[in-house]
Amino acid sequence: MKTLAFFGLLAAFGISGLPAQPAATPDQKTIIFVAGPKDHGRIDRHEYQKDLAVLKYCVDNMGLNVRTQLFNGKAPGMRILSNASALVLESSGDRIPEETHALLPQDALTDHKSYDPYTLERLKQIDGLMKKGAGLVSIHYSTWINNELGGKYWLDWLGGVANWGQDDSKVLVTKWSAAPIKSEHPILRGITPWVYEQEEFFFKETMPPDPRRTPLLAVTRPAGGDAETVSWAVEREGGGRGFVFTGSDFHKNMEILQHRHMLLNGVLWAARIEIPGGGASCSVPEELLK
Repeated sequence: MKTLAFFGLLAAFGISGLPAQPAATPDQKTIIFVAGPKDHGRIDRHEYQKDLAVLKYCVDNMGLNVRTQLFNGKAPGMRILSNASALVLESSGDRIPEETHALLPQDALTDHKSYDPYTLERLKQIDGLMKKGAGLVSIHYSTWINNELGGKYWLDWLGGVANWGQDDSKVLVTKWSAAPIKSEHPILRGITPWVYEQEEFFFKETMPPDPRRTPLLAVTRPAGGDAETVSWAVEREGGGRGFVFTGSDFHKNMEILQHRHMLLNGVLWAARIEIPGGGASCSVPEELLK
């Protein structure tokens, strides 16, 4: 019954996998959210659709001249993507056929180095959008790209990628303290330290030297230890922007204002929308946080 109520609420807010909204006006921004299916993990973890429904609700209710769409499963075709000011992804990675990446084919179905002709042409077109100034947001597990060519695109668009193997038995889930690294960046407006529950594994991205990249948020165990970067921003040549937030595993963390508002700040920044001086603020219906 809770599942039915949740999807009923999505319908009430106009959230679907179809482009049902009117066409954008010339001065209107368009943000496209793409949530992968819940293909693994217990209840409350990897709830991609629920997470993005919260962010979509916030953008829709801030009084901005912004049109939003939420797609579930895979990113839509180029006809729709070509209008995007920013594309926001939260999904599983490309590591195994049983999981779905929101934008890329599963690496296990490729030669691990490149893609089929259709995908190559699609990526070329998406890369063209990025070079023209489109924004890209990658949340949590969507940073995982094992395919060699996919990883190269990801590094160019976002300045970091996860591309390693995993031993699930060694993933640590515990409380972490999160704190801003570079407080003057617009994404960190209004953001102060917080504590949340998270898995350790997604704090270890591959981030080669990149002058475009600005680290934003680091986490440490409450007992201390080395800080791990979990969020950063990239400004690309041509005006495009990339925002990454890897530490967004549990849906319950959307109840934490700092967590929610930082993600919202990042989405607005990637779409080149001015972030208020005190940061984006959003109260969310309780049903969307369940």
